[in-house]
Amino acid sequence: MAENAQPWWKGAVVYQVYIRSFFDSNGDGHGDLPGVLAKLDYIASLGIDCIWLSPVHPSPNRDWGYDISDYEGVQHDYGTMADFQAVIDGAHARGLKVILDEVLCHCSDEHPWFREALDASSDKADWFVWADPKPDGTAPNNWLSVFGGPAWAYRPERRQHYHHKFLRTQPKIDWRNPAAREACMQVLDYWLEKGVDGFRLDVANAYLHDPSLTDNPAVEERFRDERYWSDASQMQRRLYEANNPDNITALDEIRRRVEAHGPDRWVFGEFSEEPKRSGAYAAPDEGLHAGYTFNMLLAKDFSPGFVKANYETLAAYPRHWPCASFSNHDVPRTAQRFAATAADRPTVAKLMLALLLSLKGVALMYMGEELGLPDGDLRRDQLRDPVGDLYYPDNKGRDGCRIPIPWTEGPNHGFSTGVPWLPAVPEHDGLSVESQEGDPNSTLAVLRELTALRRASAALKWGDIKFLDLEEPMLGFERTFGDEKVTCLFNMSSQGVDFDIPPGSALFS
Repeated sequence: MAENAQPWWKGAVVYQVYIRSFFDSNGDGHGDLPGVLAKLDYIASLGIDCIWLSPVHPSPNRDWGYDISDYEGVQHDYGTMADFQAVIDGAHARGLKVILDEVLCHCSDEHPWFREALDASSDKADWFVWADPKPDGTAPNNWLSVFGGPAWAYRPERRQHYHHKFLRTQPKIDWRNPAAREACMQVLDYWLEKGVDGFRLDVANAYLHDPSLTDNPAVEERFRDERYWSDASQMQRRLYEANNPDNITALDEIRRRVEAHGPDRWVFGEFSEEPKRSGAYAAPDEGLHAGYTFNMLLAKDFSPGFVKANYETLAAYPRHWPCASFSNHDVPRTAQRFAATAADRPTVAKLMLALLLSLKGVALMYMGEELGLPDGDLRRDQLRDPVGDLYYPDNKGRDGCRIPIPWTEGPNHGFSTGVPWLPAVPEHDGLSVESQEGDPNSTLAVLRELTALRRASAALKWGDIKFLDLEEPMLGFERTFGDEKVTCLFNMSSQGVDFDIPPGSALFS
């Protein structure tokens, strides 16, 4: 490897495709793998390096693919294994890597592993986290589900509760059981052998639980944010059902298993809680290759101080390579969160794309961000997400960011000739790919310019980052790699700012 050669993923721009909402090829209302294949030229035109596919496996869709019932199959709504292979081959032919969203902390209660585990005498009886009820029949401890209520469900067949961090239909796999752990590792082997380039690991902070089932402590009053605190599950620090310090041992084992298939394979993780405890900031040779937290995904105030504080935390872990992530399938879109008015959304979308592609780390970009899409506002009868069903109307769930991509200005915005699983929304009128192609001032055009700039700059891909001492609302930093230095300056407000721009700098405002 040449002296300045870097792993392909280290400076990559990764484009997340939520398959069900990307493009419907057969008119059944659901996006599918042939739809991804049909749009590969569009994806390649964005200047990205890698496609992250949402879970492709069969699922009863209680949590829309994040409850897997068969780790070695393809969801029938999405197509066949041949369709999957065509996407892999088509992407590779265009110079694109492909990674899968893999969900190994839990599975569906319809998975054969769990059905067999209901028999306490079976070989898989201990593949899940089981515990006896308290003498009065209630749950074994105080752990709460992220989706509401106790994180335990009782099964009369065993006269025991099983743990579920999310829905009761998503039983937690016991990664402390060697046989269950190896079965999960073999899932990774199976898809790597089919040619995928790596994985995004769902809930990477939650592989190992505390076997003593210690109660979680309450969140201290001083840390209670009014909005975040409103969900019952946020009333406790999640220290024992997940986020154990030894979680890093599982992450390290996963990385080594993935690397055994070749030095160019990559695995990164989602860390939704307690990142310092759970291995989120591990070095690439000690845990996963990279990881992202929810610090920027949940932020509502993207002040320069907030951005700098996040990278000051990262600076304490100099060997960790981070991911920069502002949006995904779980959170409101950036134009929705940070624009004060609908009129501000195009400017905010361009600004946030520029910042994303300038910060140190792998850049994770959710589909539709290149169009500056806001969330869609849906009625309750249109919601499909269990979170929205639970907390409506205070929290309408995650469907707003999962509205299908607007390809044209026609019926259903060109997503489907049938009835879409989530409807087209007026908030996306005028923002379609069709309407932005050829417009040099569009968000789509700006994104392509930014990815080209990043590809041409070693400093923007791999460089160190040093923040400048500027007064808010200005945010500035230098990216340096070898002899190359790039100065990045951003006006993070909606007002003009008098500022002397250093020679050779570009200003995004």
